[in-house]
Amino acid sequence: MKVSADSTWAPLAARVFRALWIAQLVSNTGTWMQTVGAQWLLVGHGASLVTLVQTASSLPVVLLALPSGVLADRYDRRKVLLAAQFAMVTVLTVLAFQDALGPGALLLLTFLLGCATALMGPAWQAIQPELVKREQLGQAAALGAVNMNLARAVGPALGGAVVAAAGAGWVFAFNAVSCLGIAAVLLTWNRPMPPRTTARGEGLLSAVQAGRRYVWHAPGVRRVLLRTALFVPGGAALWSLLPLVASRGLGLGSGGYGLLLGAVGAGAVGGAVALPAIRRRLGADGILAAGAAVFAGTLVILATVGRPWLAGAALLPAGLAWIGVLSTLNAALQQRLPGWVRGRGLAVYLVVFQGGQALTAPLWGALADGLGLAASLLIGAALLLAGAVSVRRWPLYAADGIDPSPSDHWPVPHVVFEPGPAQGPVLVTVTYRVAPENRTAFSARMEHVARSRRRTGALAWGLFQDGADPGRFVENYLVASWSEHLAQHHGRLTANDRRFEEEARALLAEGTVPEVTHAFDATAGPVVAMESEDDEGRRTGNAPYGPRGCSRRPG
Repeated sequence: MKVSADSTWAPLAARVFRALWIAQLVSNTGTWMQTVGAQWLLVGHGASLVTLVQTASSLPVVLLALPSGVLADRYDRRKVLLAAQFAMVTVLTVLAFQDALGPGALLLLTFLLGCATALMGPAWQAIQPELVKREQLGQAAALGAVNMNLARAVGPALGGAVVAAAGAGWVFAFNAVSCLGIAAVLLTWNRPMPPRTTARGEGLLSAVQAGRRYVWHAPGVRRVLLRTALFVPGGAALWSLLPLVASRGLGLGSGGYGLLLGAVGAGAVGGAVALPAIRRRLGADGILAAGAAVFAGTLVILATVGRPWLAGAALLPAGLAWIGVLSTLNAALQQRLPGWVRGRGLAVYLVVFQGGQALTAPLWGALADGLGLAASLLIGAALLLAGAVSVRRWPLYAADGIDPSPSDHWPVPHVVFEPGPAQGPVLVTVTYRVAPENRTAFSARMEHVARSRRRTGALAWGLFQDGADPGRFVENYLVASWSEHLAQHHGRLTANDRRFEEEARALLAEGTVPEVTHAFDATAGPVVAMESEDDEGRRTGNAPYGPRGCSRRPG
């Protein structure tokens, strides 16, 4: 049966995506079985310990996501994913063969498992644009949420039954085996290696800083992170307190708790079918506002009713709301991140998303112990409603016209000596001649260029107008090293950056082109002479040098 291009299921036509999706479904089922087992082992130890299971699994993402994002951008993402899978199998095997685990040991091993998940997260998200077409990233994100929620619909019920019949060790054993499916698909994937886009000799901290700099100077990315931060704390109340709702509020056992989680998953899977139509009707911002409001309504019902069937019914639309919000945020971020920094950008998103859950989970547990379960759920609902209202004030920026594909449009920088990769800082100066009637508009358009320079490596940037010659504008920006500047030239610039430059240069005086110079630190000692060409093209050994080198050419 032919599937339309805008169908939720369209990405499954891609062979590797389809194979990984099926393997991930099995793995996610095992993960949810394990979650039920871990949480249920701690139900008798108080609300705070129950909610710490979520903290133990989420906190490693906060601590390790950015270094993991660097690994995803610098190394073969397939190999990073394989390493994470085998690390997870190792930890889960230890869990499976422990007959009696105390709360401390269980939380420690859950934390180690979270470390492997943190290693996997950025690389897994970053390979999605390699598996499906760019226009299908929204459907791919929705299918990822469908995958998780299909597993949520099956895994908790299976996990509850296995724990009741055979003990928690068996759910950990199944999860260990389930990870091997993803590893098998990755081993058979012949992934083409993309061109290198990191600066030569770039260290871990420098790479993290480059990712942080990009995110900070990308308004569209920052807005996605803000919307995530406004949704997660209230949304985490459901996942943190649902075990207590099942045991204390509804008097259910582990099987009943699994069925409640299954209701969320069933709602998400059913909602995925309707999501393309909902997206066309409401738009991205409408989905974010409606999703938060629906989630808030679910928390209110859980806080005020004591009947399991009503609670299960309320969790069905919560599943739809969850998949709608998460797929919208994830797709918006994927559409805005270029390949060279995608792993680090997604790592920041995971820090905000998982960190919000890790930091608020113990707070929800403490509130449940101090104020009561119902009051805690109502506070979570209030936070979600406040987030829904804020969508009008802080909507997502429109993605129309965004093109993060690479653009190698800068000419090769001309210098009269060969700088070392670590040599720097480098001061880049661009001189423009601007027509009198265009000077105000030129300054305004250069604001977009400024953000482009900062995103791709500039530590400082400025635009100056000559006091003696008002038509002469001078742009200066400082880059940490020569290798960092070469990375700007050959890997970090996008089609968007090129468009911003062309829009600004369209306002230059007729017949003029910008002149670019590259200047180096003159206080670090003399440079070593190298061969150069004389005016007739002959090789000589007496190249002219200024202090540390300074070149000038049209750009």
